[in-house]
Amino acid sequence: MNPLHHELKHLYEKVKQDTLIKNNEEDYWRLSYHVMPPIGWLNDPNGVMQYDGVYHLYYQYSPYNANGGLKYWGHQSSKDLVHFKDHGIVLYPDQPYDLHGVYSGTAFVEDGKVHYFYTGNVKHLGEHDYITSGREQNTIYAISHDGGFTIEKVACVLHASDYPKEFSQHIRDPKVFKHAGIYYMLLGARDLNSQGQVIVYKSKDLIEWNYHGVFAGPIDGLGYMWECPDYFEINDTALLIISPQGVESEGYACQNIYQAGYLLGEFDDSKITFIAESQFIELDRGFDFYAPQTFVDRKGRRILWGWMGLPDESGVITNPTVEKGWQHAMTLPRELTVENGQLKQRPLPEYKMLRHDYFTDTLQLNGQYQHEQLRGDVFELIISIDHLEADLEISLRQDTVLYYDQQDELLHLKHGKSGYGRDQRTIELAELHQLQIFSDRSSLEVFVNDGDYVLTTRVYPDQGQDNITINGSARVTIKKWVLKSLTS
Repeated sequence: MNPLHHELKHLYEKVKQDTLIKNNEEDYWRLSYHVMPPIGWLNDPNGVMQYDGVYHLYYQYSPYNANGGLKYWGHQSSKDLVHFKDHGIVLYPDQPYDLHGVYSGTAFVEDGKVHYFYTGNVKHLGEHDYITSGREQNTIYAISHDGGFTIEKVACVLHASDYPKEFSQHIRDPKVFKHAGIYYMLLGARDLNSQGQVIVYKSKDLIEWNYHGVFAGPIDGLGYMWECPDYFEINDTALLIISPQGVESEGYACQNIYQAGYLLGEFDDSKITFIAESQFIELDRGFDFYAPQTFVDRKGRRILWGWMGLPDESGVITNPTVEKGWQHAMTLPRELTVENGQLKQRPLPEYKMLRHDYFTDTLQLNGQYQHEQLRGDVFELIISIDHLEADLEISLRQDTVLYYDQQDELLHLKHGKSGYGRDQRTIELAELHQLQIFSDRSSLEVFVNDGDYVLTTRVYPDQGQDNITINGSARVTIKKWVLKSLTS
């Protein structure tokens, strides 16, 4: 441990202790069953993987600044993907090649070790635009010999000077996979024409990397920068996840400042390229979702984590927890499947272990429905809908509404003042059959029609605002569980 690392670790433990004692014991908006930072700012999930039965989730972490600052890697682990243990900081910006931030990266397990690649950020002083000059985004190789609990930096394997000249200095977020005995590293990139692409390097030994070419892109209208690339296959269907910046909104789509979504296509294993065969499809249609990352667990499931937040959104959308010294959280992990050519996202069944205080009712809905047991702030709610004869409205908490307009075939998510700048998001939906809603103290995740769509949002209702009402004309079955808190 070098002296800078030692000092940063000591400072973190002191700040963490003081902040937790001061604020979090009485912070109503602290989440009950989501991964969140003990203090400070959290963003992108990094290096998600499973080793020897233990799940590891790393993430971008600014412990000293709830509005974001110098980036470290935070670390939490779990044996069941529900109960997580916080391990504090695992990677520090303590080397010349990452002194302005340990940025996003990936991990994989091979030969009993965990291998990591991440972006080391360096910014130079002076008159720079930080697009074509003034920035280094180096690629760092690190390794863990104890299953992911401590990480040793090995080498800077790609310096800024190693990247192709036709690209800007925005090249980052490595994702490594192995094909036919060769390692391939994907990097999100911005070219000199301000178009987003994914480029690829190859290696035989994880140390020496050679530029192979463009893996995917550019695509007209799909932004100036593609962050956090993730390539994988499900049932022989090839998918490329990207988080593009600079996409213009169109209709009800792409309404957030930045997007996160995927392309369906074909992997050409002779050229190591991805040929997109679909339009860009958003993974989440709510207000708060970005920079997802996936991995495969020992059960063979493709699991996705996302950041329940967005970069550069301050001024329009705010999070009042900043005043308490923390901001942002992870989404619930989702299992990805491809069914009839469509990607489905479902919450993991492991979260059923949190269910208790079960309430159910089946009825012919004609007008407004309320029930004393149909209320709460930390719950799972499933509403199954048959024979819908009119619009359907579900009011949640203080002033959040899910409204299905049957004639126009639109599902709306609306917030009032508890949205803190979040107003409305809309999905074009021909039929509504089911809503599965996960509510936490300051978040909602809505899975539509068994995972066809997801809407994720932060929301900050006043304590005690826990009413739920349903209004419409349909045959409905309601199932509700209170979810046990993991923080009490």
